[in-house]
Amino acid sequence: MTGHTVKHSTFTLERTYAAPPAAVFAAWSDRDTKAKWFAADDGRYSLDFRVGGTEAVHGGDGVDLVARSEYHDIVPQERIVYSTTLFADKVLSTVSLTTVWFVPAGDGTRLVLTEQGTFLDDQEQPEWREQGTGDWLDALGRQVAQR
Repeated sequence: MTGHTVKHSTFTLERTYAAPPAAVFAAWSDRDTKAKWFAADDGRYSLDFRVGGTEAVHGGDGVDLVARSEYHDIVPQERIVYSTTLFADKVLSTVSLTTVWFVPAGDGTRLVLTEQGTFLDDQEQPEWREQGTGDWLDALGRQVAQR
């Protein structure tokens, strides 16, 4: 045995926002708006929101964290599918596939996010990812409430 480990995890998070799907989708697709709720402290944040486009966010407290995403499917105001790799100090920590649905809910939007992840060598835990994702979905809610 090499001492390497792999964990797989899938989670689904749902949030309902008092904004129409077009506004919630725009908060994902516009670089400056998304930076406010997703990457506020990252001056190097980049977003090329199109199929085949990429996104990169940097962070970490004492650890050089870099998350790189590639967009595979975008249906405006309805669905986004992307994959992400997360590196900690240039070592691959996780690989994930995420689907985000924007579902009309009265005058608002029910957002359903499902992530399927592969977690390598205990560098990150599935519950940490789920908590962090929930935190930024809450930040998205605060962002769309300001519009």
